Formats: sequence, C-alpha cells, structure tokens
Amino acid sequence: MLDQDNNSPSPSPPPPQKTGQVLSVEIQVLKYKKESEGGSSTLRPRLIYRNVENKSYQRALKEGARDCCHSVFTPLKTEEPLKKITHEAIQTCDLCVALTCTAAPLVASAPSPVPPPGYNFTQLVASLVNSVQAQREKSRSVARHELGRSLLWPHKSSARCMTPCRRPMPPDTAGRPPVGKLTEPRLNDGRQVRVPVAHMSIGPSGAGGEKKLYFLLTGAATLCGGVYAYRTVKGDQKRYEERMEELSSRPHKAAAHKTIPAASEPPAVPEAAAPEAEAAAPEAPPSPVEPIPPAPDAEAAAPSETAEPPPAPSVDSTLAYPKVPSHAPYLLIGGGTASFAAARSIRARDPGAKVLIVTAEPDLPYMRPPLSKELWFSDDASVTETLRFKQWNGKERSIYFQPPSFYIPAEELESAENGGVAVLTGKKVVHMDVRGNKIKLDDDTEISYDKCLIATGGIPRNLQAIERAGEEVMKRTTLFRKVDDFKSLDKVSRNSKSITIIGGGFLGSELACALGRRSTEADLEVIQMFPEKGNMGKVLPEYLSNWTTEKVKREGVKVISEALVKSVTHKDDKLEIQLKDGRLVTTDHIVAAVGLEPNVDLAKSAGLEVDSDFGGFRVNAELQARSNIWVAGDAACFYDIRLGRRRVEHHDHAVVSGRLAGENMTGANKPYWHQSMFWSDLGPDVGYEAIGIVDSSLPTVGVFAKATAKDTPKAATEKSGTGIRSESETEDTAISPVASSTPAPTVGQHRDNYGKGVIFYLRDKVVVGIILWNVFNRMPIARKIIKDGEEHADLNEVAKLFNIHED
Repeated sequence: MLDQDNNSPSPSPPPPQKTGQVLSVEIQVLKYKKESEGGSSTLRPRLIYRNVENKSYQRALKEGARDCCHSVFTPLKTEEPLKKITHEAIQTCDLCVALTCTAAPLVASAPSPVPPPGYNFTQLVASLVNSVQAQREKSRSVARHELGRSLLWPHKSSARCMTPCRRPMPPDTAGRPPVGKLTEPRLNDGRQVRVPVAHMSIGPSGAGGEKKLYFLLTGAATLCGGVYAYRTVKGDQKRYEERMEELSSRPHKAAAHKTIPAASEPPAVPEAAAPEAEAAAPEAPPSPVEPIPPAPDAEAAAPSETAEPPPAPSVDSTLAYPKVPSHAPYLLIGGGTASFAAARSIRARDPGAKVLIVTAEPDLPYMRPPLSKELWFSDDASVTETLRFKQWNGKERSIYFQPPSFYIPAEELESAENGGVAVLTGKKVVHMDVRGNKIKLDDDTEISYDKCLIATGGIPRNLQAIERAGEEVMKRTTLFRKVDDFKSLDKVSRNSKSITIIGGGFLGSELACALGRRSTEADLEVIQMFPEKGNMGKVLPEYLSNWTTEKVKREGVKVISEALVKSVTHKDDKLEIQLKDGRLVTTDHIVAAVGLEPNVDLAKSAGLEVDSDFGGFRVNAELQARSNIWVAGDAACFYDIRLGRRRVEHHDHAVVSGRLAGENMTGANKPYWHQSMFWSDLGPDVGYEAIGIVDSSLPTVGVFAKATAKDTPKAATEKSGTGIRSESETEDTAISPVASSTPAPTVGQHRDNYGKGVIFYLRDKVVVGIILWNVFNRMPIARKIIKDGEEHADLNEVAKLFNIHED
C-alpha cells in the first residue's frame, strides 16, 4: 500500500454494525532460542480468530485481561503464551487501535468500519506477522510501527480511525476494495508480503511432525534410562554375590594353601620348621570361627567343637601383612571396640568404603569385658589359646568381633573394587600430620588419609610406689588391659601361692571375684586392697559398698580396706607391700587395677587439644576434633548435651561413640545424645547395670526388694541370649508396664539384704544417674528418666517403673 495524500477527500463513515457479531483476536507467542549474534529472543506471533456474539465480547471486556496486546511482541515483558485484544487496550496503544479498526467493530453501538464481504483478514494479518519476523534485524519499535501501519486499510469516512489514533491512516488512491476482491497487501516500502503456510495455521502451536519427534525422543531417553538402571542394579548384585562367595571361601583356600605344600615337601623340611612353629604358637591366638552375634548353626555346632580338642588354626588371627597401603580414605587409629564399631558404621552407610584399621596390638579387634569376667569361669584348660568362653546361658562364643575372613589383606585395600576393612596389626602410629593429612608408623612408613578416627583408648595406670621399686617388682606386676595380660595372669594364678589386687573399682573387684573362685579349687591366696572403705566405694553408696565387700569376701577374697601403699620391695623371692598405716602385706604377684590414663600421645604432633580436667582429646558434641578428624572411645572428652562435658571408660560407650563417629565421618553430623550404659558382674549371682553420672559423692536414693532366682546375671543372659549386655549386641526397647502398687520396701526393712533394687543419683534434685542392682533389661526406662531431666517428688513411685516388686 502507498501513503495517501492528507488532502484527499475523506470518505463517509459506514453505518454502525448491527449484526451483533464481533471478531476477537488472540495472539499466541512461541519463544525461539536466543540468537547467537544479538542475544535477544525471537518471537513468532500466531493469530487465532473467532466470531463471537456481541454479549460474549462485552462480558470479555469486563472480565478479560487488561494488558496491552503489544506486549506480546516485547520479549522481556511477556511470559504468558496467550494474549487477547480487548476494548480497554484500544485507548493506550497505536498497534491495538490499528488491529481493532481493521479486525472488528468495537461494540454494536459504536460506529466503526466494517470489512467488505470476502475480505480474507486471516491471510492479511498472517502476512504482516511474517513480515515482522523477516525484518527482525530492525529494532523492536520499528517493527511494531510497521506492523501497525501495514494493518490499516482505507475507508471513505475519514483519513483517521473512528477511535482516537495517534498515527494518521495511510492514504489510498484506489478507494475501498471492491466486493469479493482482496487488495494485494504490501508494506510501507512497497514490498509484497509472502506468507508461509505454517503462519496461517489456526490450530495449537507446534506441527504434528515436531510433536511426534519430541515424544519419540522422550520415550527413547526414558527407555535408555530404565535399561541403564536395570543393568547397574544387576551388576551391583552380581559383584556383591561374587564378593560374598570370595569371603566364604577364603578360609578353605588358606587351609588348602597350608596343607598341600606340606604333603609335597620332604619330611625333613617340616621337622626343621617345627621349632619355629612351636615358638610362634603362643603369640598367635586362634581365629574365631563365627561372627558376632553367633549364628544359629554355629551355636548348634558348639558342643561338637568342644567335644574334641580343636585342630591347629588354619588362619593366623594376627594377619600381619608386609605391604602397607599408601592411602586410606577412612583411617582408624586403634584396634579396639570403638574402631570396629566405627568401621561397621562406615560400611553400613557407604558400602564401597575402604577402611584401614591400624593397631599396635597383635590381635584383630576384640571385646575386652570377657577378659575380666567369663573367661575366668571357663572349664576349658586351653581357654588362653582358644579365647572362647561360655556365657552364663551356656552358649559359646569368641572374644573376637569377626573372624579373619571378614577382613581383606591390607595390600589389596587400594585395589578392592567394592572396598572393605583391612587391619594392620603390630603397627604403632608415632606421628600425625594434620595439615598434610598423613600419619607415620614406627617403621617410618607414611599413610595418607581423607578422614581419620583416633580411637587409641587408654593406658593402665600404675602406682608410683611400684614404678620406684625397680625392675624385679615390675616383672612381678601386671597392668591388666590386653589379651596378653589375661594370658600372663592366668599362668601366674596357676603357679603362684599369693596374688594381691590393688584397686577397688570395677576391674579390681571383678578380678578379685574371678580369682577368688579359682582359689577354692587351688592353693591360692587372693588379696584385694583399696583406699576406700568398701568395694566400688567411688560409685556405690556406702551401705551398698559395704554389702558388696561382704559379698567379695564370701567369694574367698581377703579384703583390706582403707589401704594406702607406701612402698613395695622385693625380698626373699617375695614382694612386700608396706602400707602407710604400718601394715605389711607379703605376696607373690601384684595386679594393679587403679584406673586408666587416656592415650593422647598423638596430641602433641597433631596439635590437638587435651582437656585439662578430664583428660583425653577435647571434641565437640559430634566427636569432632578437626574438620576431618574424629575421636571416640576412652580417649574422647566429649560434650554431652544433657550432662555436660564427660569422658567415659566403658565398653558400651566405646560402641556408641564409635558408631556415632563412623556415621559423622560419612556426613551424618549427629550430636552425642544417646546415653551409654555400663555393667559389672561379681560372679554369676550379682551384677548391675548403670547409666549416667554415678558418683558416691552425690546424694542417692535407693529402693530395694528381695531378689529371686531369676534376678541374677546368669538368669538375665539365659533370657536375653547374650552375655554382653551392650548396645552393640541388642537393646530391648520395649517399655515394661508399671508394676502393681505394692508398697516399696525401704532400706530399713531390708538392711542386710540388697537382693535387687534401683539407686538414683541426684544433682540439684534431678536424676543424673541410675544403677539397676540385679535388675536387667530395663535400661530404656532409665535412659528416658535421665533424658527428661525432671524433678520427682517420690522416687519410690519412679522405682515402680522397673518392676522390682514383681515375684
């Protein structure tokens, strides 16, 4: 179309439309990807036309959108896929005015030009839209202006629209197009508009072929993802089965490896090697043949295993490998309970983890409680070699957590596809470089790590009087802690006439009862001395400590209370212990059980903080000393969110803290909130479990009842099926029902008979510790009472929760 001279005569306006039909225009915008040059988005408008009733159009004016239609051509202002031209937009936008003047009358009452019959408005507007896209290199305002001017077609009424339009109508010398004939659309510059077929579509966006291709690609991607996931799962399952098969067959391969060469070699070779084997035999404890807890088939086979002498172990439990890996993702320093619990926790959360345990002991990880309890009551003469014991319930088990087949050789750790746990025995860590993330062994070997756990445990304390006494006294003194100490003391108890145990705590009292039981079968005198008034005087109330002392005496032990050692001398092949009150005790051997000193040898080289009050590595509630260093077990001085800063030296705490440290090493970030428990047995008839802070200096309230035959450690283990009353084995989480309201007997009613009961330890009238005396499987209740931290007006009512008055 050509511009029209403004002086040309204006045609008269057509009469108002009275058909009641209005043409509504909807514009759908498809966003194309950004152009590489300009960086602006490309839009393709697509117009949809519908003939609607006048009433519907008026309703749309009141309820429809208020946005200006030209925003669909502005890439930065639009997000909606559909815009509708409304009457309100006409007053604000030239483009809307042009579209409305051309496309449809405003309302029936307003005079407006009417398109002639046969006018193909669809094709015209589509052509103009295509023109805008063809000239996208021009600015947005120019493209919008050209579109608006191109949509105007002349009418006779005026050179301007009936609505106030801010741009003049383009002149037309040819007048209104004839009926049935469409004037050829042209742009302002005279170019002819060519319309692609795709732009004339009035259906939904997207061609049919494009949709089919999209669905085809989506389906193919989904199918490929499913196939990949299936193959990955099957591959992992296959590798797991192969790994388990390899672990189960490893003992048989080791046995075959030892027996086949012996048969093929000449007889002289085994005879020459026999002395070496005999010399090495005492240092090599036999391998346990069952995991913990024991499997049913292993328990069933126990009688047959004990009926005949066990054969020589086919796999050495020390597993000393010559090659040391240069790197370990998870490095655990120490081979005790805390390290094993951490390794098991790490592998549970990260099945492919590679864990290396470094221990100075020659043994694989094992439990320490049986060394002072069940092993001493074994009828097996070779218990020091087998290290297997019968629990109070008669079941047999090993002190080792897992057999050697559970672990992988250290030299295979770095190349292990599925990871595993390796143990370096007989290797001591002497230096730790925190900045370099590496450690140095006593043979100058260095191992780097990603994350490290320090679980070095503790070192038995000794008396200064013994340390000053000289070498002969030290040779006759045992600091009881390890497997070798158990073997040594067992040998001494069979060859000596007198053994003196210094210490009245848990370990000293347990060893006194164990050796006292043996003294009834042999000519052995067992003496126990301690500075307190009674056994476990630092833990138990005085009345219960005195009762326990009488119990220990009945076990055949000579108890010397309030004894402070002044000096120890070696005279006439005997040891003379001089007390500060002038008493003199003569003995053949001394067992020092006076506590534990946390092993913090690595603190200086690592630059880690040691707590000045409690000792041990100072860590936070997550057991963390550095961002990639954790501490667990006896060596950790941790912050208990309920009871404050503490350091605990018990088996169950080693299990709980090791498990928590392992979880946090894999990203759990959990605080220490679970209260660990500890237990002690004075033979098969008296035992107790405790939790929290148990200190005889605190106020206590005890509630006791008469014990029955089932209120013993032996009966408790027969009922629970395990002799290790620890969180590592099992925990009865069921809360027992409240017992009947039988009046609770007071201490005065049973002054000389503390068969069973509950002792509450108070701080500021709040229970902070509980001892269950011959009351078993009630630890969850005690844990909840401490966790609640509430004041109780009548602790006799609280004691009923433990059902101590049941028959």
